Amino acid sequence: MFARNSLNILSRRAFSSKNAAQRTVLKSSFISIKPFYLALGLVGASAGYLYVMNSRSAIHEYVICPVIRFITPDPENGHTIGMFCLKWGLAPKLFFDKDPESLHVNVFGKTLTNPLGCAAGLDKNAVAIDGIMPAGFSYLEVGTVTPLPQPGNPRQRMFRLPDDDAVINRFGFNSEGHEAVAKNLTKRIKSHLNSYFNDKHFETLSLYKNKMLAVNIGKNKTGDEVQDYIKGVEKFQSLADVLVINVSSPNTPGLRDLQEESKLTNLLTQVVAKRDSLVNRGDALGEKTHRPPILVKIAPDLTEPEFQSIVESAKASKIDGIIVSNTTIQRPDSLKTKDKTLVNQTGGLSGRPLKPFALRALKTVAKYSKDSDLVLVGCGGIYTGKDAIEFAKAGATFVQIYTSYGYSGPTIVARIKDEIADELKKEGKTWMEIIGEDNK
Repeated sequence: MFARNSLNILSRRAFSSKNAAQRTVLKSSFISIKPFYLALGLVGASAGYLYVMNSRSAIHEYVICPVIRFITPDPENGHTIGMFCLKWGLAPKLFFDKDPESLHVNVFGKTLTNPLGCAAGLDKNAVAIDGIMPAGFSYLEVGTVTPLPQPGNPRQRMFRLPDDDAVINRFGFNSEGHEAVAKNLTKRIKSHLNSYFNDKHFETLSLYKNKMLAVNIGKNKTGDEVQDYIKGVEKFQSLADVLVINVSSPNTPGLRDLQEESKLTNLLTQVVAKRDSLVNRGDALGEKTHRPPILVKIAPDLTEPEFQSIVESAKASKIDGIIVSNTTIQRPDSLKTKDKTLVNQTGGLSGRPLKPFALRALKTVAKYSKDSDLVLVGCGGIYTGKDAIEFAKAGATFVQIYTSYGYSGPTIVARIKDEIADELKKEGKTWMEIIGEDNK
């Protein structure tokens, strides 16, 4: 019995020792394998981050944007979500991207790396510049900004027409006002200059090399038709690379009347005089003199004589250019949306259906401005590189998008630039060589 018990004890000890040895081997194996899986996880997480945060990734156009539209029947709520992400850095960027020289644009004494800009309306209060610009834009226009804060028109005031890749809006210049927007711009500049960029010389107030920041100026609903714009020039002259005078929104009563030749000439002449009186004041980067170009943004819903008179006003007042165009109040028969309640909503129509109206307006303006130094900017219904090239050949020095960005997300910026570069390569030309080609 004693011998048998002793044998059992020895057997258990041996078995226990064997298990301990096995556990030691397994533990050492786990310890050696753990860093491998940790490294693999980190690589996978980094790859996932780079994919999601790369503005070229299809996930933005085919997953993120559709999901936002699905959960937000009111497009304005979708815009709010998008602006939150852009404001707080949750926005994709165009990594490892360098625009080819064929896309470079010489304008206003500077060189933009590409001809694609973001139109006013996306960042109304200058809170998300550093979320929008890195997607690949070379120009960003904030606003429209009014002297006093105003809420704009009652909601709902924005409507999607997804079958047409279009939007109808009647915001009515909802704005936080001059003081708030100027504070946002000033705070951004000071933040950059006092931190990791403090030794860098900035070429433009966009704070990006070879890019420009514009401020779009409007009037209050009950404001003075001239003095409100004068106030805007005075407030933003030192904070913008370009100033844009918006007289073409269809959602502020009487605003489009300012496009009448005598009124427009008077307004623009006073705007230029105010700008010139402030030149020696310098800008927020400390430059001794600063003379931001002045553009006027016009509507597409005008007759040829009216376009001609706008060009004459631009020449007489000596502004620097014209943005063609704002949204349209027309509702073309080509609209695919069948819901007439939706189609007939009051407001300006933008997106693909706007393109024929904007392009016609641009060609007409170009026809009457050929003998001048006016810079023309194309805007309205641009979704592809071929669209952009059509506007360039019609006379646009550079172009702007907004609604197509809203539908496709930042993916569209890289895609349009790539398509432009491909088309130019086929023609063996540069962007600068095709500007106004159809008018020569």
